[in-house]
Amino acid sequence: MTAPHHPGPVVGLDLGGTKIAAALVAPDGTVLSRRTDPTPATRGPAAVLDALASAARAVGAAGATAIGVAAAGVIDPATGTVVSATDTIHRWAGTALGPGLTARTGLPVACDNDVRAAAATELATLPGDAVLLYAAVGTGVGGAVATSGRLLHGTAGVAGHLGHLPSPEAAGLPCTCGATGHLEAVAAGPAITAHYRRTSGEPAPSLHTVAARAAHGDPHATSAIAHGARAAGRALGGLANLLAPHRVVVAGGVPHIGPLYQDALREAFTAELMPPLRGLRPVPPLAGSDAAVLGAAALARALPPTHAPTTGAPS
Repeated sequence: MTAPHHPGPVVGLDLGGTKIAAALVAPDGTVLSRRTDPTPATRGPAAVLDALASAARAVGAAGATAIGVAAAGVIDPATGTVVSATDTIHRWAGTALGPGLTARTGLPVACDNDVRAAAATELATLPGDAVLLYAAVGTGVGGAVATSGRLLHGTAGVAGHLGHLPSPEAAGLPCTCGATGHLEAVAAGPAITAHYRRTSGEPAPSLHTVAARAAHGDPHATSAIAHGARAAGRALGGLANLLAPHRVVVAGGVPHIGPLYQDALREAFTAELMPPLRGLRPVPPLAGSDAAVLGAAALARALPPTHAPTTGAPS
C-alpha cells in the first residue's frame, strides 16, 4: 500500500447546496473537532471559498497538514476545478476550488464530488471486488458507482450522477441541469416541496414543513413525499438490475424525514428487482452523517494535492 501524502491530522470539508460540514480528522479516522455552517450559495464562488476557508480554520486547520473537499458538482480531481454544476450554488461551474482554497489557507487541497467521496468510505468496508450503488438525496440527487472495488469517474467525471436519469414521474418538469424529466426534478427535497405546493395550493417553505404536515395526516403532503420516494426507488431498482450491486446505500437529508419516505422508496425499489436480486435492500451509510467529511479527509491523504495559483486567489 502506498504511504499517504499527509499522515497527520487533515481537514475534511463537505460542501453541499445548503450547508458546509467541516471536521478535523485524525489518521485513524477519529473526528477531533467539527463545525457546520450555511453555504452562501447565492453569493457566488468567492463567498463559498471564503466560507470553506473559514470553516477549515474553525476546526483547526492550523494543526492540519492538508484539506480534502467533497463538493457538489462535477469535479476534476487532478486540477481541483468544478467542471460543471447546476446553479444550486450560483456560478459554481468553472470555479478553481482546490487552488482557490489553497490560496486562502496555505494548505494543499484535494477535491472530488461529494457523493463519490462519501461512497469511498462505504466502499472501504466491502470486499475488494465489490459493486456499490450509492445515492444521496438532499437538495439535489447525487450518486456514485463502484465496480470491481473501484469508484467510477467516467468521461469528464460525470459517472454516478443519478439525479439526471430520466424519470417517468418527472415528465415535463424542469431539472436544475436545464433539461426536463430527470429524477432530481421529482425526488430531491425542493422537488418534493414543490410537488406539495402544486397539488395542495398551500405555501410550504421547506421539506421539513411538508414532513410535519404529513405526520399530521395532510394527504397532499403524504402523497408528495411518497411520490418522490417511489421515483427514487424505481430508478435505483432499475440500476440494481443493471449493476447487480453487493450493497445499495441511500444517504442524504431527505431519507431522514422518516418511515413514510423510507418505506415508499424500499417498496418501489424491491418491485423493480429481478428474481436473483430480491433479497437486496437499500441501507443507510455505515458512517452516517460523517460519511462525506470522512471521505473528504481520505481524499486529502490519497489524492495528489492541488496547489495555489501564482496569481493569487480566484474571485
